[in-house]
Amino acid sequence: MDIRGILEAIKEGSLDIEEAERLLRLDYVQMIEGHTVFDHARQLRSGVPEVIFGLSKDPETVADIAERALERRGLVMISRADGRHHEAVLRRVGGEGLRYEHAARMVVIDRGGPVERRGKVGIITAGTSDLAVAEEARVMLDAMGVECLCFHDVGVAGMHRFLEPMRRLLEEDVDAIIVVAGMEGALPTLVASLAHIPVIGVPASTGYGVGGAGEAALHSMLQSCAPGLAVVNVDNGVGAASLAAIIARRR
Repeated sequence: MDIRGILEAIKEGSLDIEEAERLLRLDYVQMIEGHTVFDHARQLRSGVPEVIFGLSKDPETVADIAERALERRGLVMISRADGRHHEAVLRRVGGEGLRYEHAARMVVIDRGGPVERRGKVGIITAGTSDLAVAEEARVMLDAMGVECLCFHDVGVAGMHRFLEPMRRLLEEDVDAIIVVAGMEGALPTLVASLAHIPVIGVPASTGYGVGGAGEAALHSMLQSCAPGLAVVNVDNGVGAASLAAIIARRR
């Protein structure tokens, strides 16, 4: 429920003043099983769905957080999730609205019904190895009600592959473009040099030897001489999608 939804619920009489105040408070937090301090108001402030970072978390801990989060919201997402996280959440909350997006490594629990569709964002990957990060961004954008146009494996090693996708995105008048690239990370600079809209570079942890964990691509994007390029951290598809969705919805 967003702020408008809270106000409408008060008007309809389905939400009392005390509960509405609790939802809107900036310090509305809850301790979950002694291991997590959960901020229930974050989505209200940012407009970004709740995303639980699953990597390095025990599956039962993730299930604890997901179960409590679902008490007050219709959409909960778990990033960097594997099959163990999916199974633990399924046992705890049941299968209603639950799906495991394997390519994106995300668990999505959607019990909030259809969302208003607003905005359009392009996603481009330099190589097939970058697909997992792009899928993470696509799943996040879809959950936020933003249409995605995706083109894969069109990096600078064969620049002729890139021209048609770029033309399509500009013709479709997308609100922002997410570009995922590993190796030397050159593709976002190329896209930003041709685009009149915000471009978000996502360095991917693909490559050989030095810089193969994404550092080379990150440094390259940060040193870009093309204006209009913002850069998120290595493999951060969730962060790129959140920023792109905020841009698209405001536009």
